[in-house]
Amino acid sequence: QVQLVESGGGLVQAGGSLRLSCAASGRTLGSLVMGWFRQPPGKEREFVAAITWSNWSTRYADSVKGRFTISRDTAKNTVYLQMNSLNPEDTAVYYCATRTRNRLSLLATDYDYWGRGTQVTVSS
Repeated sequence: QVQLVESGGGLVQAGGSLRLSCAASGRTLGSLVMGWFRQPPGKEREFVAAITWSNWSTRYADSVKGRFTISRDTAKNTVYLQMNSLNPEDTAVYYCATRTRNRLSLLATDYDYWGRGTQVTVSS
């Protein structure tokens, strides 16, 4: 099993920045792809970004391109989501997830383990 713990969420003003962290533990050798998803209030879960452990191959949702950056720290077994130029539309619960296959996916159903989420609220 894999455990994922998100941190770094909070309240920020529009135009500000936050960095989310996702620490992985347990049997993580098969967790080849890490992804970030978010769920705004009253809306469905949506893809944000993903990265492979092997070569830093990344994908981003169009809504966050140029503003968000996904990265990893192998030594700490941690994935980060740097969020800049935040706006109120970014308000959501952000979830970290891992996929046990070696190809990036934008589909939440392709991910096998999930964290409990961290709240990000952006005020106008």
